[in-house]
Parts: sequence; C-alpha cells; structure tokens
Amino acid sequence: MLDIVKVVDVPESAEIIFINTCAIRDNAEQKSLHPPKVVVLGCMAERLKDKILDADKMVDVVCGPDAYRDLPRLLEEVEYGQKGINILLSLEETYADISPVRISKNSISAFVSVMRGCNNMCSFCIVPFTRGRERSRPVDSIVKEVAELWKEGVKEVTLLGQNVNSYNDASEIEKEVETGMNWKYSDGFSSMCKVKEVGLRFSDLLDRLSSEFPEMRFRYTSPHPKDFPDDLLYVMRNRHNICKSIHLPAQTGSSAVLERMRRGYTREAYLDLVQKIRRIIPDVGITSDFISGFCGETEEEHEDTLSLVKAVGYDMAYMFAYSMREKTHAHRTYVDDVPDEVKQRRLAELIEAFRESTGQCFDSQIGSVQLVLVEGPNKRAPDTELIGKSDRGHRVLFTNLPLPNQNEDGSQARNPVVGDYVEVLIMKSTRASLFGEALAITTLSSFYNNLDQEAVANAS
Repeated sequence: MLDIVKVVDVPESAEIIFINTCAIRDNAEQKSLHPPKVVVLGCMAERLKDKILDADKMVDVVCGPDAYRDLPRLLEEVEYGQKGINILLSLEETYADISPVRISKNSISAFVSVMRGCNNMCSFCIVPFTRGRERSRPVDSIVKEVAELWKEGVKEVTLLGQNVNSYNDASEIEKEVETGMNWKYSDGFSSMCKVKEVGLRFSDLLDRLSSEFPEMRFRYTSPHPKDFPDDLLYVMRNRHNICKSIHLPAQTGSSAVLERMRRGYTREAYLDLVQKIRRIIPDVGITSDFISGFCGETEEEHEDTLSLVKAVGYDMAYMFAYSMREKTHAHRTYVDDVPDEVKQRRLAELIEAFRESTGQCFDSQIGSVQLVLVEGPNKRAPDTELIGKSDRGHRVLFTNLPLPNQNEDGSQARNPVVGDYVEVLIMKSTRASLFGEALAITTLSSFYNNLDQEAVANAS
C-alpha cells in the first residue's frame, strides 16, 4: 500500500505523476489526450476512461473525482501488472475529513471546498455526469479547516463549489433543522431537481464563518443565480468581512436561449435579481459567465446578450464559444448548428461590449478609499510598487512607502508587508486595474467601524 507520499522538485525523478483533469470544455480535453505518465485523475478520467486507458498504453491508472481514497489500491494493482480504474460517483463523498496539503506556506489566501457535484442539469453542461449529484460538507468540518488556515496566517478564503450557494448541510438534520420542502429560490427562478431535505444553507455557513473569523475575508464561487434568497443577501450586506462581490452567471441574455439551456429563469427574472442585489448591497461588484453560439442561437438572440451586458454593467466575465459535450441534454436533443466562424465573431463582439462595461465599473471607484489586502510586489515594479485586491476583487496597485499604523498608537511608520490591510485612495483606473495612494495600515474591523461611524455622523 501507499504509506508515504513525497513531492519531488524534479519531475524526471518522480515515480508517479498525477494529472488532474477537467471535462467542462472540450479544449481542456484536447490538451490532455496524450498524458505523459501514469495516473489520470478527475472529471475527464470518468468521462473518457476507455479512451485514456487505450491511448498508446501509457496510462496505468484512471481515477474519477470521487475515488481518491482508492488510489493506494489502484497503484497496488499496477505493481501486479494490472490497469487500475475506479470512476464510480458517490452520493456521500465530500472529503470533509481530508485536510489538503498546501505547498505554499506563505500564501495569505486559500481555497476551501464546501460542496461537490451539481443537480441543475443545464442542457449544455457535462458536470452532473462527471461529478455526480450535489452533496455538502458538514459546517463543523469547514470551520475546522478555516481555523487551521487562520493559524497559518491566511487572511482570505474563497469557498468553492460547483453550485456553492446551493450548499445544504443535512448531516445533523434530525437534531438541528426541520425536514421539508421549504427550499427558497431567488424570486422568479426554478430548478430541475427538487430538494429532499433542507439543512443548514449557504447563508448559515457564511454567518458562522464571518462571525467566528472577523478579521478574515470570505469570497465564494461559483454560484447559481437561483440560490440567492434574501437572507443570503442580507448576511452579505451585514457582515463586512464577506466581500461585496457576486458571481452571477447569465450564460445568455435571451429568454428563448435560456429555456433551451434549461437554466430555470428568464432574462427579466435575472435583471430583477440584479436590481435586488444592488438595492440590498450597495456598491456590489457583479461578474458573470457567457456562452456564444449555443444551439440555434439567432442574431437577434445574440443581440439580446449584448444588450444584457450593457444593462447590467459587469466588473468582469468569463466568455466562451459553445462546444458540444457528449452525454448532455443538448447533445441528445439539439444540433450544434452555429458555424464556428459565427461563434467566434459573436464572441469577439461580446468581449468588446464587456470592455466598455468593465471600464465604467473601474472608473466608478476613482475618488473612493478602498481596503486592500496586500498580496505582494508588483512584478513590473517589484522595488517600488505593491499589489493587492479590494473588497470587490479589483486589482489595486500603489507605491510602497512607509505608512502609519492606525491600530498602534505612537508606532513608527513602516512599509506594508504581505497580509496587511491598507487603506488606499483610488486615483485612476484602467479596464483591469486601479491605481491609488496608500494612506495607512489598518485592520478589517477598524476600517469598517470607522466607515460605520462616519455614516452615522453624516446621517445625523
């Protein structure tokens, strides 16, 4: 059995090379169809198991996304001249009791997985078939991992899940919560899959984490627009250490295409949700995902997407030309009938529309004071400039100079270091960055307490 795993610096000296894979987009698969060594892990392993094992006889082990615990046995099979394969999907596996080994011990940010799988069955997406149904880690296991990160000096955690805000910890449902069908979606949204048991939801998880770690920032991705009930938005508004940045994948601006995609909402419902988010959480940053050239997309439907981009005003977006995936509803039902050159032209037009949108979002920050978590020196000017992220996730650059520390009376000014929170007055912007003048070193709580006091004073 595999008792000890040692990471080596030189790949050529490794006994085993693991290749972790993704099957969401076709381009990722094409890059990995000829793996160089032994073990292929993850979503592609589940989907292309036969093809991978037969490819030039180079791959010895194929391990699906839910079978990592079986790796020692699979590797032992190889020792006896057999091929090792386990691609079974699980309804229970969350890896809640496995603490990840983080190679970089000096990082101030980390990712924590809180749930796995997907129930949405969007017609374009292969994830439910490669990662299985949704299942969530117990809240206590997540809190324990975040506590360990805090002790290691981590200042910002991003919570991860395929549909992170559909988090549903029903592990202690008999003791803590009532069973029933009282799952609340965003107004005007629906789901292809009904929830059987309702446990602790994503707002409960955020509430617990933000209260127990008040000096740690929390972000999350990737959510689904259907799972933004009001209580989640109010938790985000009321807790200063939950970043005011929401990823809100639209995929398209056409209600007809949304129906073909089986997204569970219309253009109008999406726009209503955007308005509600901005009403409850002022100055929130909104990002998105878009697909160009989905099956049957007309020029008019493409124009609907361009107009949605202008109507919302996004901070950033991930944009892709559609690629048909096997096993999906679209593969069984529709025809990939938009020519590649049309997809690429529409994608280019979508990117151009975003350039105007993001420019306006970044320009709106000029004149504001942002709390920036220092990540390190700017690689283009490592001796003179520092770089970090604002609450909305914008990249902020500023000159590295000695600053007063607002929380240490009588202390001498010092240069900020990685992990410091710094108040920065934004002076100018581009479509990708903000540039400012650093004012002081502070803490997360102090910065927002001062803002609250100023708001009360101004109101009176």
